[in-house]
Amino acid sequence: MYDFDAEWLAKLDALRDQGVNPYPNGLAVTHTSTQLHAAYADVEDPSADPAGKGVTVGGRLMFRNRMGRSMFLRLQDRGEPTVPDPRDESDEPQRLGGLIQAYARREEVADEVFEQMKKLDIGDFVWVRGDVMRTRTGELTVKVSEFCLASKILVPFPDRFHSVTDVETRARQRYVDLFMNEGTRAAFRLRSRVLSFVRRFFEARDYLEVETPMMQVIPGGAAAKPFITHHNTLGMDLYLRIAPELYLKRLVVGGLERVFELNRNFRNEGISVKHNPEFTMLEFYAAWATYEDHMALSEELITSLIREVCDGQLVRSYGGRTIDFSPPWRRATYAELITEATGLEADQLADPAAMEAWWKANHPADEGPLPATRGKWWEWIFEEHVEHTLVDPTFVTAFPAEISPLARRNDDDPSLVDRFELIVNGWELANAFSELNDPVDQAARFEAQAKARAEGDEESMYFDADYVRALTYAMPPAAGEGIGIDRLVMLLTGRTSIREVILFPTLRPEQPTDG
Repeated sequence: MYDFDAEWLAKLDALRDQGVNPYPNGLAVTHTSTQLHAAYADVEDPSADPAGKGVTVGGRLMFRNRMGRSMFLRLQDRGEPTVPDPRDESDEPQRLGGLIQAYARREEVADEVFEQMKKLDIGDFVWVRGDVMRTRTGELTVKVSEFCLASKILVPFPDRFHSVTDVETRARQRYVDLFMNEGTRAAFRLRSRVLSFVRRFFEARDYLEVETPMMQVIPGGAAAKPFITHHNTLGMDLYLRIAPELYLKRLVVGGLERVFELNRNFRNEGISVKHNPEFTMLEFYAAWATYEDHMALSEELITSLIREVCDGQLVRSYGGRTIDFSPPWRRATYAELITEATGLEADQLADPAAMEAWWKANHPADEGPLPATRGKWWEWIFEEHVEHTLVDPTFVTAFPAEISPLARRNDDDPSLVDRFELIVNGWELANAFSELNDPVDQAARFEAQAKARAEGDEESMYFDADYVRALTYAMPPAAGEGIGIDRLVMLLTGRTSIREVILFPTLRPEQPTDG
């Protein structure tokens, strides 16, 4: 049951007693606020334009001002504030759109209609018909000839100056956050444009957009703990995908040589300002390509995205830092970066015992279980001492094979793989490699992962026999990459929490209030 406020329910009853339907249907609008502002930006007297007669607009009532027998309403709709007002000569011209003013006179809408308008609450949805005009102050306005309450609010409208600022409250009640905060609407408009741009970018390069299973018999494609669900009819457990990688590579085997997917992934891991259990990834795979080709493609994708979708400035501010996206981006090996940050030399980085001794000397309070292999030690030291220092985009290359079970071994040093991670602002933004297409090597690496899982590593991969079988049919040389869309949007919008770029992030259930 929902506990409606009795005072607000009484307002509904009063409206119905007066013959007013508080939730009518079939109210078509002819223009958005942005369309009207754009159409009349350079028109001094819109009332002389026949096309401005009898327009209809609708939106949420955000402001009302009664002046005797007249009334001004300000309505908010889906319009985007991107049209500058040419009459404003200030350094920062007013941005129009998203709001449209309506003006009503009692003599022109009838007494009973004007009385209904007087009883509106801020937050109600309103529909009006009228002629476009300008007020004496020059504001574009619809002069009302017809009015209708379109939907009745049943709660007090938030205090626009003091509420809806807490990140968790905004995430939990995104519907309120969206109509109260233009910045939130702008962030999600930009996110939509990012996704649209990505699709156009890859389609222009002959990639095919595909969809792969979100429920999988064997979770694969990443080192992560999956969510488990159950299919009643089949009587079997299924896993929400942690990555689409192994299915996308099956498509490359099948002859779809260039594929991409904008996909939702699910990982049963911790929640932080840059982690949400459900998140969006772009993954793309190309036959006859290498991880070096994907470094160039990643530079082109992200810089083109900034130029077209954002303001075009490749040097950007984020959280007090300056990030320079100007290409070419730095390329450095895993070992080089560790040596720069710690002073550990090549011979030490080849010896797990030497790295353990260094760690204990520099982290005497750390008594937890320590890594046992070279690859795990590199990963451990990199995350603690290197990753957070990489602010400008950096391609980190030459990963140890033991922490890269799906990547192709390097021809010159088979203990390493042809892989990169793109680090920006201290975050992993992308992960890519030349694909391992040797089925015998892949089977051996799956076996090593399965052994680690049996020994208690919940993030190690399962043995996927069908994927090995797919490789036995031969996969051409290929490269693949995944880019975190949520983190990319954070960087482009200046948001410091992933919750601010996901419309409905994962949250604990809301606790009931007493009384």
